Amino acid sequence: MLLGSSEAEVKKRETALKIIKSKIKKEGRSTIYDLSGLAGGFPLKKDDIDLLETYVGPALYKEKLERLGIEHLGGEKILPFNRTTAGILATILALVKPGDEVVHYLPRMPSHPATPRSVRLVGASYKEFDNIEKFRVTNNTSLVMITGSTMDHDIIRQKDFLKVVEISKSKNIPIFVDDASGARLRTVIYNQPKATDMGADMVITSTYKLMNGPRGGIMAGKEDLIYMIKSKAYEFGLEAQPPIIAGMARALEEFNPKNMLEAFHKKNDIYKALKSTLANIKETPTGIMLSANDLMHELNRKGIKTSLSHTDIAFIFSMLLLRNYNIITITAVGMPGCSPTIRIDLASKDAERVDNDYIVSAMSEAFLKLSEVVNDKKTCENLLFGT
Repeated sequence: MLLGSSEAEVKKRETALKIIKSKIKKEGRSTIYDLSGLAGGFPLKKDDIDLLETYVGPALYKEKLERLGIEHLGGEKILPFNRTTAGILATILALVKPGDEVVHYLPRMPSHPATPRSVRLVGASYKEFDNIEKFRVTNNTSLVMITGSTMDHDIIRQKDFLKVVEISKSKNIPIFVDDASGARLRTVIYNQPKATDMGADMVITSTYKLMNGPRGGIMAGKEDLIYMIKSKAYEFGLEAQPPIIAGMARALEEFNPKNMLEAFHKKNDIYKALKSTLANIKETPTGIMLSANDLMHELNRKGIKTSLSHTDIAFIFSMLLLRNYNIITITAVGMPGCSPTIRIDLASKDAERVDNDYIVSAMSEAFLKLSEVVNDKKTCENLLFGT
């Protein structure tokens, strides 16, 4: 296994960033296509720059963020974080004690690694469910979590969401929703209500996922719980800093679901064109994807065997897309523990600059190259860790 540790994944990510930097220096930013759906942005205005001071910034942008955040997520109070992961950690630090239990319902397991890692940090136990018939809480459960949309964009069914809320409320257990991309996917594409409107006590979303904001997280929820979580955020330095707060406010101000709706329809042509070449290709709400297992099935379908792991295969494929076709995917640049699924998100800002034929050719040709190098360990290591 070439990528069997967090350290190896960090090295792979650094290689990808070096490649991106080199390509931009030689050819310019316009030749790079970030189709991760996580590109985000910092849509600050000229007048914002001089106000991003330690105390002046939050004082000026807090009210705007409060209003726009509640409009986007509902709830009574808003709390900005430097990362969605930071918000998850702060919530668990505030509401979960050693020996407690955290129960998590997802449309498909596993969860983002931030959740079980945070639970372990406080010395609590952790259970995941993706079958509503098996979902259970106990007298020891101090927090129930719900994921609205998984890392691979599996969307929770509304009736399952409501059932988890019903079970949790019957035991007076607070409900926290990780709606990182779901706050937009669920509501815009699938017309589901906001998490708080369905009974969640707290919800957090990422301001760079499917929107043009900085990498950060905004939490909304009941005022008393938000203040408990805020105290932990301040204790451990997890709160968002002035530039991020201003960027979040501007991103929410500019958010328009039109790109997501257009991507929902555009994906069909690419999916159909690739299906004959990559039989295991799947649709997402706003694009296409190939999981690590799907890629291995494609290799096996063509009679190619390899000793590499499924995740190794996915990471190598992502680096081929980056090196040869200038396409950035989460798998190439993601943090340790990111999903080893190749996802092309057509709601990405850069998707407006690349036509369907280019994406189809890139995916098909990258897979052909993958099949050629998959049993050449030295070449694979160079793709992952070479410059």
